[in-house]
Amino acid sequence: MRVLLSEGSGLTSRQTARRVGELGHEVEVLSSSKLCLSRFTRHVQAVHAVPNFGAEPFRWLDVAMEIARARRVDLLFPTQEQVTVLSAQEKRLTVPTIAPPFSALRRVQDKISSSRTLAEISLPQPQTFEIGSADDLERARPFPVFVKRAISTASSGVRRADTPRELVVVANELGLGSERLVAQAQAAGPLAMVQAVADRGRLIAYHANLRVREGVGGGAAIKKSIAISGLAEILDRMASALEWRGGLSMDVILTDSGPMIIDINPRLVEPANALLSGVDLVGAMLDVAVSGKAQVQPPGRLGVLSHQTLLSILGVAQQTGSRRDILREARDAFFLRGAYFGSHEELTPIAGDPMAAVPVLAALAATTVNPSLWRKFHGGAVENYALTREGWEEIIRRAAS
Repeated sequence: MRVLLSEGSGLTSRQTARRVGELGHEVEVLSSSKLCLSRFTRHVQAVHAVPNFGAEPFRWLDVAMEIARARRVDLLFPTQEQVTVLSAQEKRLTVPTIAPPFSALRRVQDKISSSRTLAEISLPQPQTFEIGSADDLERARPFPVFVKRAISTASSGVRRADTPRELVVVANELGLGSERLVAQAQAAGPLAMVQAVADRGRLIAYHANLRVREGVGGGAAIKKSIAISGLAEILDRMASALEWRGGLSMDVILTDSGPMIIDINPRLVEPANALLSGVDLVGAMLDVAVSGKAQVQPPGRLGVLSHQTLLSILGVAQQTGSRRDILREARDAFFLRGAYFGSHEELTPIAGDPMAAVPVLAALAATTVNPSLWRKFHGGAVENYALTREGWEEIIRRAAS
């Protein structure tokens, strides 16, 4: 089967490309960047240029369909926020994809809708307030609170406020007055990443991992597979209520009173730790896409450590700006020392795939010369796939016409 990934820049795209290739399929990717992360692996046969998705999703879609037809693609696999337009326009697509119903996706795509949906399904979330005007800021208590744009990707639209004065400043910076925001009370506890696959409301596979060490942009540089009490029931309730099809991911805070959901993504996010633990989320996605009834997978092994050296190097450059710290972190990751002992590289494993080392070595060289260059690697990747508010509004508008 020839599988075309909707974007080649993100971490999820790179991890998915490897797994789809390992399963024996031909992998090609779309990308608005010539130097996307997924280019540097033997598992990708071709990279096709497309317009930047964020602000012009329908221009991206038109080019993507042309490429899919020309390449005789069997499946267009959404690895980033292109799932929004693929879901909205699934009936007019000329190639099969795997996406939730648009009515379901709309209920979780933006942070205001997702908070309302969690409340309707009675699923746990921190105290959350919708902010439409300066008067609404008085309700956002207690501090600290996190103020979020309704549409944002990779923590790019999230700010923390510790005082009423900071809240006013942060809200104005995020566009209060021109768009509605969300303010969410802080939940105390470690962050866990949850991934799931569902088939028309039936939970097929799921996994959870703990962020052991933070990398660049708040991403997980080191993860550990864990069990979360009640997680299967939470995911099953959500999948059933939304009649979900495809990937669904969440960030949760593990509080003393149980998990609190702080973010939802209507797609698969970073599936490699799950695979190392015995849960094949990418395989489950393919099964849902091509078979009549996908098989339910058992939970994975606990305590499996994995890491992303690229995020580690860029994270230290962002957090300390110290060349010595960057080199020390790279040494530990390369030789599995310290926090990396017993861990597995999940993003760019080089065994049998030496091209995978290129982006890691490039990041190491660049940040050793100038630590501030971490921004070039991180910001450039997110810009290639991040959906803008204007793009989302256009998707909704055209879906209704």
